[in-house]
Amino acid sequence: MAGPEGSQLRRILESRTFRSSAIYRDLLAYLAKKSLAGEADDLKEYTVGIDALGKAPSYDPRQDSSVRMCGGRLRQKLADYYRLEGANDPILIDLPKGGFRLTFEPRSIHTPQNGWKTVPIRWVAALACVTLLAISAAVFFGTRLYRAENAVPAKTLSPELRAIWEPLLSNGRPLALCLSVPIFANMGGFDNVIGPFPADWNSLSISPDFAKLKQKLHADSATPSYEYTDVATATGAFRLGQFLEGRTPNILLTRSDLMTGPELAMDNLVFVGSPAGNPQLQGLASERQFVFGADGIRNLHPDPGEPPVLPFIAAENGFPATHALITLAPSANGNGLLLYLTGKTEAGIVAAVEAVTNPSVAQKIFSKLTDTDGKLPRYYQVVITARSMEEMPVDISYAAHRSLTSLRSPTQ
Repeated sequence: MAGPEGSQLRRILESRTFRSSAIYRDLLAYLAKKSLAGEADDLKEYTVGIDALGKAPSYDPRQDSSVRMCGGRLRQKLADYYRLEGANDPILIDLPKGGFRLTFEPRSIHTPQNGWKTVPIRWVAALACVTLLAISAAVFFGTRLYRAENAVPAKTLSPELRAIWEPLLSNGRPLALCLSVPIFANMGGFDNVIGPFPADWNSLSISPDFAKLKQKLHADSATPSYEYTDVATATGAFRLGQFLEGRTPNILLTRSDLMTGPELAMDNLVFVGSPAGNPQLQGLASERQFVFGADGIRNLHPDPGEPPVLPFIAAENGFPATHALITLAPSANGNGLLLYLTGKTEAGIVAAVEAVTNPSVAQKIFSKLTDTDGKLPRYYQVVITARSMEEMPVDISYAAHRSLTSLRSPTQ
């Protein structure tokens, strides 16, 4: 393909984002050829499946949603490319929802003389650290990375997102964005590389298996380390950072092990990540209707037709699937609010964040909870299902929910 559009397409196909994904490279190249030839508007799901994805002639789009899922994942990969490698590219290639026609739009890139892209200065520290985490899978988080002093005017929220976030953003309390941090250990000359461990340190340090590990490493002692998180948690924190920017004047980014008693009692808190790095969640043990088990999310009181366990590892229509849990509850003394976005897999954690930041996903999930006035329960738990490709969710749907009616209301 000649011209600037062809050059941009080749740049994307040769990028790190697409280099190892043959299926998406083929799909992007096919849709680009059809779009530039003016033939994409007539494309059908069946045709794309046969010509671009190599489906058998017996392929039935009514029974197999893989083409739609690949389209959604391609859209996400293009967004990932332009967020990092293609941030300064002159042409934006996108795949709008509802069809197979790619758009090719010229971009105006305004770069200050010092070479830095314009970014609100109050977000430089937080987003830079989280971006490093998303790239490297385990990077140290400092104790207090970000606290904003001035907020820009709030952005418009969809009705569902407003219902989710207004209780957390409108009561004037600080908002802590808390990242799950699993336990690692320093022992036998190894610093911060033994682990992660699922238990709390007090239980871990007296367990027989831990004693055997110390013996094998010839370690006289062991100390806990809370300096790493995972890609899923980092990705979720990055997306939450993008969403919350400008919507509240006082944000604290911290690690779960650094949350103090006063912060847990008084602040509003958004926790993202695996429950293994979240001891605070255990405080809801008596009220929760959904809890994490060994293989999935356990439904303590299933309604007729509901499964007692929603698995972490499953499959739907031939695609990997997982379940994640969203919980809104009061803090320990009822003064603040706690929003937990938790999962056991990368796709689950990212899907939980998408459910509370993406308008279309929020509408699909939280419309199941709202009453006739569009109001959510004061406190609730929602289980979601995430179908994924390459560990990223491409379809997020509602699975079950419960109102937590027995919990106390926060005082203002």
